[in-house]
Amino acid sequence: MGLKLLLLILVTIWFPSSPLFSAPLDVTADPPVSDPVLPAEKKPIFKNYSDLIAPPPVGEIKVMHSKDLNKKMLIALVVASTLLGGILLLLSCFLICRLRTFKKHNAKRDFNPDAAKGMSLSTSSDNFSSLKGGGKAIAAIEYQSLVSATKSFDEGNVLGKDRFGCLYKARFNENILASVKKYEEAERELENEVVLLSKIRHQNVVSLLGYCIQGTAGFMVYELMEKGSLESHLHECNSGSTLSWHLRMKVALDVARGLEHLHEVCNPPVIHRNLKSSNILIDSKFNAKLSDFGLAISGANPNTNNHKFSGTLGYLAPEYLLDGKLTDKSDVYAFGVVLLELLLGRRPVERLADAQCQSIVTWATPHLMDRSKLPNIVDRSIRRTMDLKHLYQVAAIAVLCVQPEPSYRPLITDVLHSFIPLVPLELGGSLRVTDSAT
Repeated sequence: MGLKLLLLILVTIWFPSSPLFSAPLDVTADPPVSDPVLPAEKKPIFKNYSDLIAPPPVGEIKVMHSKDLNKKMLIALVVASTLLGGILLLLSCFLICRLRTFKKHNAKRDFNPDAAKGMSLSTSSDNFSSLKGGGKAIAAIEYQSLVSATKSFDEGNVLGKDRFGCLYKARFNENILASVKKYEEAERELENEVVLLSKIRHQNVVSLLGYCIQGTAGFMVYELMEKGSLESHLHECNSGSTLSWHLRMKVALDVARGLEHLHEVCNPPVIHRNLKSSNILIDSKFNAKLSDFGLAISGANPNTNNHKFSGTLGYLAPEYLLDGKLTDKSDVYAFGVVLLELLLGRRPVERLADAQCQSIVTWATPHLMDRSKLPNIVDRSIRRTMDLKHLYQVAAIAVLCVQPEPSYRPLITDVLHSFIPLVPLELGGSLRVTDSAT
């Protein structure tokens, strides 16, 4: 386009000044016709008439026209040279600016110094190598770097696991600690998670530092969550002894804050769709953060999209399980199940004899509404530290959250405000939330 414009300007300048179209006119005057001889007896009125009006010399006219022509050609050449130089200068500046912008764009796209400092980068998958997510940059990390950081995915570095994958503690270059979650055959879910977590920033949503695709396996690199998953604290060998009553209330409050951000602040809203205790990670200060957004859905009308039915049995809301209807109240139901895990220390689905299973919601709901029975079914590790009045309040919230009818369930914002008075101020029981952004 720039070359065509340059040629057009040059032709415009050259065409009028071409010899074919601007040849000098021959202005040589014809010899003057001699005056006819007048009769002698008739005298002219003015004796020196020819002296008063004399025709200019023919040679002088030729010289004047030649000088004017040379002057015009010189001016045209100067103007054309100036325009040509200006155009070339503008084109050079334009090309330099475009080149610099292109280099900066590629640098920002391919590398995030804050998130992946010290990590080896690669384009592990064609689908992911060009993925920017519309938000902060997410680094592509080499598989060998993950192998070294986790000591070949050693069992001693396991922070938690579920049927979808395993969470490992990782150390990069001896000074960067992170969490690495390994997934099997979940490339689509990983892409969805990278896109969403590149846009979401909140103190109760885990920060994604990088990703890797190796064959059919996928890896997500999060900020280090030293305490692992909530599931490991509640259902492993320690049987929840590390989580006091107040710490459990803090975890519930943090999860409610994270969900409120997804439902009320994110635009468009986000439905997690896979909230469960194994996807709630805890850091060294017992701050709880939501993770695993592979199944999350973003949009004002989640049921208009053709999404595959997914989730974890025991956390699925009845309307989604039976009819496939998905709303933010589906997350509220799953939050209610997590509350029951925190209160009772039991898994959401437990196996009985004869290959039968029992839902914690079905079993616990009648007991939760009976104040005389409630203290006896609470997790043994918190019976001595729990506040009985607060126990009744939390049980009432849990019952509302797991109502079969979605319209009877509260909004997560209402749940959040109900939990704030139950958590000590030093553990985060305050309306003020810091370090959060969309």
